[in-house]
Amino acid sequence: MKPKWWVKGDWDGLVGLFVDNLLQLLLIAVLAPLACGLPVELVTTRILPGAALSILVGNLFYSWQAWRLAQRTGRSDVTALPYGINTVSLIAFLFLIMAPIWQQTKNPELVWQAGVFACFISALFELIGALVIDPLRRFMPRAALLSSLAGVAITFIAMGFAFQIFASPAIAVVPMFLIVAVYAARIKLPFGLPAGFVAILLGVGVAWMLRAFGLPSFTPDNTPIQLGFFPPIFDVSGLWHFLVHENGWQYLSVIFPMALFNVMGSLQTLESAEAAGDSYPTRSSLLVNGTGSLIAAAFGSAFPTTLYIGHPGWKAMGARIGYSAVNGALICLICFAGAVTVVLRVVPLECTLGILIWIGIVIAAQAFQETPKAHALAVAFGLIPSLAAWAEFLIETSVKAAGSSLFQAAPAFGNTLYLPGVLALNQGFLLSSLLFAAIVAFVIDRRLSAAAGCAAACAVLAATGLLHGYELTAQGLQPRFGWLVSPGFAFAYLGLAAILYALKWLPNENSDGQSAAIPAASTPDPRR
Repeated sequence: MKPKWWVKGDWDGLVGLFVDNLLQLLLIAVLAPLACGLPVELVTTRILPGAALSILVGNLFYSWQAWRLAQRTGRSDVTALPYGINTVSLIAFLFLIMAPIWQQTKNPELVWQAGVFACFISALFELIGALVIDPLRRFMPRAALLSSLAGVAITFIAMGFAFQIFASPAIAVVPMFLIVAVYAARIKLPFGLPAGFVAILLGVGVAWMLRAFGLPSFTPDNTPIQLGFFPPIFDVSGLWHFLVHENGWQYLSVIFPMALFNVMGSLQTLESAEAAGDSYPTRSSLLVNGTGSLIAAAFGSAFPTTLYIGHPGWKAMGARIGYSAVNGALICLICFAGAVTVVLRVVPLECTLGILIWIGIVIAAQAFQETPKAHALAVAFGLIPSLAAWAEFLIETSVKAAGSSLFQAAPAFGNTLYLPGVLALNQGFLLSSLLFAAIVAFVIDRRLSAAAGCAAACAVLAATGLLHGYELTAQGLQPRFGWLVSPGFAFAYLGLAAILYALKWLPNENSDGQSAAIPAASTPDPRR
């Protein structure tokens, strides 16, 4: 079989992935000068072209990977893995590494070198993780791998953009519901037009019509535009300088968890894709994931790339192979021309966000649909850390908007919100979501030794600070690493591990001779 490189659904996938990638680039274009003091010219001529090249390399590989899978299996419904810049790492690198250095030194060159250094070290961690993490994927229940993705999807993807949509109802609500309705019901529009494109076109038309009648519904972006030709430039001199700079390694406490977040998120994305019917090899997928970040650093970008969660959403749109490669080419075309912000002069961002809402709700739904029915309890329990991380984000954003900081405002919360619990759950939330859901799923299956092992892993991670280790400083919420950083959590998890293991040896029969324990999952994990 010779797979089709492009089908009608790829138009929808292209619109969705392009919008997603463009959002990250716009964040860089706006926040890097504003928060980190980087000159607009540096962002336009060095950072964005390097980021675009890394996106292109990954998109081309994952399109080729999907083509190979379709050829090998004889299927026509294979969807390429979506790929781009990691939003969480982007925000973390900007505000936890680059912005503090800017405040301390007011040296934009040093700030940029710090970001490139962070991207490079993150890439190394991702490459190492790709070589050792496959056994974890085989061991963990699918409920654990999908639950943490669902939590991120429903909070950081869907909720934030939902607020933005409902803040501009005149131009954004109808496009959002149009996208959801057409994709959910699988309605074919006349002439085979892609729903995402039609929805955005409708929103843009309404926005400009309202402005024409003196009812401005949006403010066109006014970020300076520098059109030209800005190809990526290979230059590691700044990276080498920062590798030996004493300030570089003090940010390892930020870089390491972000790299771990990328690896775990990519692993869960592969599991999500397999649940949707497309099984990709773990090692090669993650190696290219890390290689993309390595290329980004070598060509001046300070932001690592990663597999995007959302494969089931693009698959449900009808996207297949070509959408990924074409997206990479378009991103390069825009960045190399210095035209990243030109789009927002014409297209209100709110009109495009319905696609991301669809992606978020599809991922959340998949976590319940593609796991054994009895494991729904594990999926729900695994959502708790992500909800706490989202709560922390809202709290900190609100406090800053009020002209204060979390450090100053924390004592005022008292016991009304139990802020320490929110902050503790926020630290390492992707890992705790994974392990919490795994413990519950293993208990449901009566695999109590495995559940005890996950509880012991929680104890080790808490002892070293990877779970629940934090400190609140004047500079903001900072991860805290060391030995016995969170002794209360470490000993609590050790006690849980001991209890779970002891339960394995207790008799579990009632008077009728039948098990009195929690019923095992009636439907086994499809990978077992």
